[in-house]
Amino acid sequence: MTILVTGATGVVGTQVIAHLQNHGAEVRALTRSPEKAAFGGKVTAVKGELGDLPSMRAALQGVSTLFLLAPNAADELTQALQALSLAREAGVKGIVYLSVFKGADYVDVPHFTSKHTVERMIEQLDLPATVLRPAYFIQNDSRQKEALLGHGIYGMPVGAKGISMVDVRDIGEAAARELLRRERASTALPRVAYELVGPDALTADALAAIWADALQRPIRYAGDDLDALEARLRQVAPGWLAYDMRLMMQRYQQDGAVASAADIDALTALLGRAPRSYRDFAQAAAKEWAAN
Repeated sequence: MTILVTGATGVVGTQVIAHLQNHGAEVRALTRSPEKAAFGGKVTAVKGELGDLPSMRAALQGVSTLFLLAPNAADELTQALQALSLAREAGVKGIVYLSVFKGADYVDVPHFTSKHTVERMIEQLDLPATVLRPAYFIQNDSRQKEALLGHGIYGMPVGAKGISMVDVRDIGEAAARELLRRERASTALPRVAYELVGPDALTADALAAIWADALQRPIRYAGDDLDALEARLRQVAPGWLAYDMRLMMQRYQQDGAVASAADIDALTALLGRAPRSYRDFAQAAAKEWAAN
């Protein structure tokens, strides 16, 4: 039988596939351009996308386990709900769905509420799924390189409440472990959920201090200006997405997104080790930037 990975060429999808390699499972990687894909091992690139129902039906034929990652798109909710329905029709016995940390709480953030609605479908229909709820990705802050090195500024307006940021490698490994567990089971397994979080509650001041230590130079926080964030994002993304990200940061500033000790313990048990820290990421990034 076969595992289908959606979002296969993205930041998370590539990590999932990397962690699935060499475990004996046959993997299909869904991509718009399979001719450009370069997957090794027992990974087959298949043409398709979530919004194209005929291609999804074809990709799901013979699939036993699905990794469902819906893109940040205006119709993300529709794509995810339809993909779950198609998976049910195809007889998929296991699903791993990538949701979001605090999805049930941040009701005014569109992509959070969208993912929580997908969770409601999974719950109401009692689908055999693992729901993974990642916090803000640590690797998003690779985009801070120019501000950090050129201006001595940490520019993401995360505020002072704290966020338990997660390493995307831990997301990929957690997803792969659950995909393999469900793939290897003789029957469909019960629903389960994990919060994918880091070990530290990171405030803006803490992040600036981590970068100051990693780069051995003064780093200051640029402040909580959400107007500036939205304006920057509108230069590289649609207006609706820029506003969505603004609303997310607004909730981070107001309420934070801090994991509980139980959340961290559960992820530690799943991974078989402690989740990676932001400090380790910053130290590695600083060495890489100094070498280039």
